[in-house]
Amino acid sequence: MTLLGFLRHLLFCAGLAMVSAVMVRAMISARVMDTPNARKAHANPTPKGGGVGIVVAFMLGIAVLYGTATFSRLADPYFRGVILAAGAIALVSFIDDIRDWPFAVKLAAQVLAACAAIGSGLWISVFRLPFIGPVDFGWFGVPLTLFWILFATNAMNFMDGLNGLAAGTSLVACLFLAFIAAQQEAWFVYFAALLLAAGLAGFLPFNFPRARIFMGDVGSQFCGFVLAVLGVAAARFSAVEQSFVLVPMLLSGVLYDVGFTLVRRAFAGDRLTEAHRGHLYQIAHRSGVDAKWVALVHWGFAAVGGMAAIAFIHAGPGMKPLLVLSVVLPQLGWTVLVVRRARHAQIGRW
Repeated sequence: MTLLGFLRHLLFCAGLAMVSAVMVRAMISARVMDTPNARKAHANPTPKGGGVGIVVAFMLGIAVLYGTATFSRLADPYFRGVILAAGAIALVSFIDDIRDWPFAVKLAAQVLAACAAIGSGLWISVFRLPFIGPVDFGWFGVPLTLFWILFATNAMNFMDGLNGLAAGTSLVACLFLAFIAAQQEAWFVYFAALLLAAGLAGFLPFNFPRARIFMGDVGSQFCGFVLAVLGVAAARFSAVEQSFVLVPMLLSGVLYDVGFTLVRRAFAGDRLTEAHRGHLYQIAHRSGVDAKWVALVHWGFAAVGGMAAIAFIHAGPGMKPLLVLSVVLPQLGWTVLVVRRARHAQIGRW
C-alpha cells in the first residue's frame, strides 16, 4: 500500500467519523432514555442509542467497499453474509434499546445473525494448535464458530457499563487489527476494522470521559459481533500460524472479565442469566476506582493484547503459546487488585 493510498483511507474514515458524530447528536436529540436503577452506574437519566452512529458509519463504509474497492473484497457470498448479519444484529439491538426485550429474544436474534454469517461460509474448520499443528474439526467447526460469535457479542454488551469502556476498548482493538491485517495484506479485515474504528471515533467524544449519551445495545452488540466476525476472517491469515487467537488477544480484557465472572457466579450457584453488578470492572468502580481509570485500564489491556499479537505474528512456534498466555498476566494482577479493594471497601457478596 502506498502512502497516498493510506492517506486516502484516513480521509475517507475521517468523513465516516463525522457521519457517526452527526448521527450521535441526532440520537441525543431523540432522547431515547436510559433510566438509572440499582445495577447501573449512572445516577441521572441519559440518552442511549448512540451506537446508531457507529452502525451507520460502518454500513455506509462497507457499502462503498463492496461497490468500489475490488482489491479488498471477500468472495461475494462472504461479503453479503457480513453485510446481512451486521445489519440484522444492528436492527434487532436497536429495537431492543427501545423495547427492552427479554434476554432469550435477544439471544435468538444473535443466533440468527451469526447463522447468516456462518451460512455464507465464514466459519473455521481448521484450527492450528500449538505443538500439534493443523487439526481439521470438519463440520464441528460450525458450532465452535457460533459459540465464539455469541460469546464475543455478549461479552462486549456485558462490558458496556462504564463511560468509554466498551467503545474505547473496541477502538484500540480495531486500530491494532487494521495494522496487523495490513501487514498480512488481508485487505478486507484491514478496511472493515478501519470502518468500525471510524464509527467509534465519531461516538467516543460524546461518551468519554463524561457521557452525553450511551452506546446502548445497538452499539455494544454491534461492535462485539463485527469484531467476532473479523476474528473468523482473521483466522484465515495464511501467513500466521494459529491466527484465530489474534482477535481474542486484542479483546483479552473483555473476554477474561466475562469468563471469570461467569465461572465465579456458576460456582456460587447464581443464575447466570440474572442481571447483576458482579463484573470485575463493576466491583472496581464500586470499591472506589474512578470510572475513567477503569475504562483506561481496559484500553490498556487491549493495547497490551495488540502488542502481544504483533509479536505473535513474528515469533517462532515455541514462543507463540507463551505470547498468548502473556495477555492473561495483566488480568490476573487486576483481579488480585480488585478483590483486595472489594474486601477493603467491605463489599459483601458480589
